[in-house]
Amino acid sequence: MTAQSSDFVGAKLCLTCDGHILTYLRDDIPDIPFPGHWDLPGGGREGTEPPMDCARRELQEEFGLHLAPARLRGRPFPSGQEPTRQSWLFSGNLTRAEIAMIRFGEEGQFWTMMAVRTFVTHPRSIPHFTDWIRATLG
Repeated sequence: MTAQSSDFVGAKLCLTCDGHILTYLRDDIPDIPFPGHWDLPGGGREGTEPPMDCARRELQEEFGLHLAPARLRGRPFPSGQEPTRQSWLFSGNLTRAEIAMIRFGEEGQFWTMMAVRTFVTHPRSIPHFTDWIRATLG
């Protein structure tokens, strides 16, 4: 399967710098999935966009960052919301200068660069994303 897969639900990003991962705390609203949990940048597919375009659009909307496709590597996982379909996780590195340029969007309470080890063991991280991170970063 390629990063141009046509049957997928959405895309997330695992963006790291110096052993930390870009995360944000979801809004604490009871009618959304995983309220008040630590999440990764990304979200649902719009229209017929390919996985890479979905990930990059979500990153721009949520954090104001633009990353070139060549800086990201992607792989599919079973979707946490629709297990018979796929979602994508794209991984890459951020520079300290890019982190300083983050402009947090309207979704979520706040963002942080969290130690990867903390994210994958935190009781309020979205469970299937912690599994994806472990599989991706080893």
